[in-house]
Amino acid sequence: MVSGMKNDLIEQLSEQLRGREKKNLLRRRLALESPQQTHVFIDGWEYLGFCSNDYLGLANHPRLITAACEGAQRYGIGSGASHLISGHSSAHHLLEEALARFVGLPRALLFSTGYMANTGVVTALMGPGDAVFCDKLNHASLNDGVLLSRARFHRYPHLVLAVLERQLAASRAERKLVLTDAVFSMDGDIAPVPGLLELCEKYNAWLMLDDAHGFGVLGPGGRGTMAHFNIRSPRIIYMATLGKAAGVYGAFVAAQPAIIETLVQRARSYIYTTASPPLLAHTLSKSLGLIEREQWRRDKLVQLVAALRQELQSLRWRLLPSTTPIQPLIIGDNDQAVEISKALRSRGILVPAIREPTVPQGSARLRISLCASHTMEDVARLGTALRELDQRASRKLCSKIC
Repeated sequence: MVSGMKNDLIEQLSEQLRGREKKNLLRRRLALESPQQTHVFIDGWEYLGFCSNDYLGLANHPRLITAACEGAQRYGIGSGASHLISGHSSAHHLLEEALARFVGLPRALLFSTGYMANTGVVTALMGPGDAVFCDKLNHASLNDGVLLSRARFHRYPHLVLAVLERQLAASRAERKLVLTDAVFSMDGDIAPVPGLLELCEKYNAWLMLDDAHGFGVLGPGGRGTMAHFNIRSPRIIYMATLGKAAGVYGAFVAAQPAIIETLVQRARSYIYTTASPPLLAHTLSKSLGLIEREQWRRDKLVQLVAALRQELQSLRWRLLPSTTPIQPLIIGDNDQAVEISKALRSRGILVPAIREPTVPQGSARLRISLCASHTMEDVARLGTALRELDQRASRKLCSKIC
């Protein structure tokens, strides 16, 4: 009986996987044989990559490699325990203080991942009877946090603050929280943070910003979206990841002391997990210095974005209006997006095809990610390849019609 039930489950899962494959929705992993950089090796072949979130080109920086070795010598490899037992190192503590100063908030708390940070914050602060308001295109980790919290879940159309205001005005919840990506990971656009904060002040709500893709990239010194808009408020809970522009690993939340202390006491994804290796915290302290000092990396990104948009302006496919390193090219059809991605790979260029459920149905896209370590020649090579594929697609369409 048990054996039969097991076989039934395997058959059901196998059928579901076959269904995903038929719809071109089956995801596959690439195994890099080189460090994370703009030119990578996979199966012995070299590729030009436009698929990394290493926006500032720090993931393979010699100073950070040296810092990681120093950290390993000083602190060892593993932390050995959770933060609340004996895994909280002086390296963690110093990094938390540095991060709080960097973003201009009183306290910061390290998490192992951005996913754990988002779910930890929402579940620690919100519960049944509370209300959470989310942009329709928020990252999955924010949505999952709301579901786990069992708070009332309200979603408003992407960036439509008029609908959000109506939802806030109608809510009778005593505790309200507005959640938003600061830079949206699949569209590359920036949330209207001043307008969101104004609504939160008007309706006595908190505002949580997920700045995973803005930290290190936006604002003076790379201090993120709050600095980009030159705003500060005790209502803001700020989350950023440390494995993208910072080039290492992890995440942090910065906010008022009472909020951070509540997370220490109640955030299950913080309490019930082993602390990340202290050597990473030691390395991140060095990374913060590079982010702040080396403005040329952000200046280079601005130049690369402008060059790419110029290269792709004649394509039939729609390039979303993003000023960030995330440049989405909307293809629409899943099969065509996968086909174009494969054709680019055959030319030695990696650009991922993003499909549902990561993006809404009918909006499959190529997500082009730029890094400061890209060159203008790299961008020109991608532009040439996409124009050739566009022309080939036009000839196919013409032959079918004619």
